[in-house]
Amino acid sequence: MKDPMVQVSTIILAHGAWANSSAWAKVLPLLEGSGASVVAVSLPLTSLEADTATLARAIALVDGPVLLVGHSYGGAVITQGGHDPKVAGLVYINGFAPDAGESAGSLGAGGPPTSLPDNLLPDAEGFLKLSRKGVAESFAQDLTPAEQALIFATQGPVSGPHALGAEITSPAWKVKPSWYLRGTNDHAIHPELQAMMAKRMDAKTVDTDSSHVPMLSQPRKVVDLLLQAVG
Repeated sequence: MKDPMVQVSTIILAHGAWANSSAWAKVLPLLEGSGASVVAVSLPLTSLEADTATLARAIALVDGPVLLVGHSYGGAVITQGGHDPKVAGLVYINGFAPDAGESAGSLGAGGPPTSLPDNLLPDAEGFLKLSRKGVAESFAQDLTPAEQALIFATQGPVSGPHALGAEITSPAWKVKPSWYLRGTNDHAIHPELQAMMAKRMDAKTVDTDSSHVPMLSQPRKVVDLLLQAVG
């Protein structure tokens, strides 16, 4: 196990596919008084390169040391973009943590099957959206119908080939302390796949009986892990 905690000045939150920075709306108020500044970035979801560049700009504008937090595909973004010297640790929330040569998409396709792929709507350029059924059954089944409707209406389409399909070149989790929150009722990234990724990272792991979006359904659990990481 790597260092059990890190001292940080800033927590940077990176959302996943089919989301935006408002995915952290329930987490942000609970982090008030933590002693750290908090930034929620808005990723374009057009390519892993563009998303890591967005993360790099956010890191450049804050004081270090920094704790990076990635949900879902955002885990791949912090994996690729977490080598900045300011970054003290990585936290994955139901997140992809690819190794070199892997992508979020290849991990998902190679792991135990989930219902998510059957609920994606591709366009002519390879961008993927979630269907209403996908939001309700594969993504956020433990949220209210009103919250599910908001996710569907405000979702950020993600590039299949250039974001989900982009391979990691150098995973930051090999050199940075890491933590992992695993949703045991996740229908998007299989819990067994999450456990495999957390184990090979030697991440401090906490389970919660949430859907794919614990930061919205169980924000206190997410915040407790972040506070544990920052000591």
